[in-house]
Amino acid sequence: MTTVLNSTIDTADHAMRHWQSADPAPLRIGSAAHLRMFSRMLLDTHNPYKPAVIEWPTLAPDVLARVTGLPIWDIAVQTEGRASIRVKTFAEGVRDPVLRAALDLDAAEEMRHKVVLSKLVEAYGIKLAPEPAYPPPRNPEWAWLVTGYSECIDSFFAFGLFETARRSGFFPAELVETFEPVIQEETRHIIFFANWIAWYRCNLSVRRRIFFRLKEAAVWAFLVWERIGIARGLDAEGDMQDANFAMQGSGSVGVELSPGELIDLCLEENERRMAGYDHRLLRPTIVPRLARLARGFLKK
Repeated sequence: MTTVLNSTIDTADHAMRHWQSADPAPLRIGSAAHLRMFSRMLLDTHNPYKPAVIEWPTLAPDVLARVTGLPIWDIAVQTEGRASIRVKTFAEGVRDPVLRAALDLDAAEEMRHKVVLSKLVEAYGIKLAPEPAYPPPRNPEWAWLVTGYSECIDSFFAFGLFETARRSGFFPAELVETFEPVIQEETRHIIFFANWIAWYRCNLSVRRRIFFRLKEAAVWAFLVWERIGIARGLDAEGDMQDANFAMQGSGSVGVELSPGELIDLCLEENERRMAGYDHRLLRPTIVPRLARLARGFLKK
């Protein structure tokens, strides 16, 4: 029975990381075939693990202290809660059935991430601040863009920091294995988002495309301002948060890397995690390009 279960888990894990469209024809970005491809990618690579039955490993006292001492759990749980309601609300206004199904799945997976984190918090006795309410956003498209671009930024650095934690032993192997599907799901989400953005732009009139580009620029300005606030210990509402984990870099997870070395690792992990998906699908490019630009200055 155990062998069959492990085989099923391994098959689902492999399917989540490797996907090729059955249609070998050249792909035109913005076409109906493009829409079907990136939507099917998300739907077909869904991993049906259940957070409620995850067996959280017993941690040695020193490891438990390190894990529970990380200042990320409040903001992580709340981020996933907000992401889920934002994607779900945006999905409600989508008419295409395949795209709607993919967005609904995206929202469900974001909520599952929140449940995973909540179960971890419960298992290891981590105390959280009271959770806020997650009301539906008034502007669903704006909220969807904020969520998608936020994930493109955060996932890029999370890939590198997660690998750093794995290599250093900061997270024990059992805990790394438990969290690995969550990290890979974010890879799928940002590939899906990058392709949705390109598809959506292509199907706008010239005038509407200009306005949409301006909206995207406003989203990026908002995200930059938000992250400046986080770096100063503030959240988006102006409340103090102990959320400098990512800003502290690799030292937060037990390894001291230079900024250049950390960027190199983030780029390497970003490439590795996205390598298994159909090469015709677009990948997020803004953050990797900015990282490579920054890396060039660091070399000098």
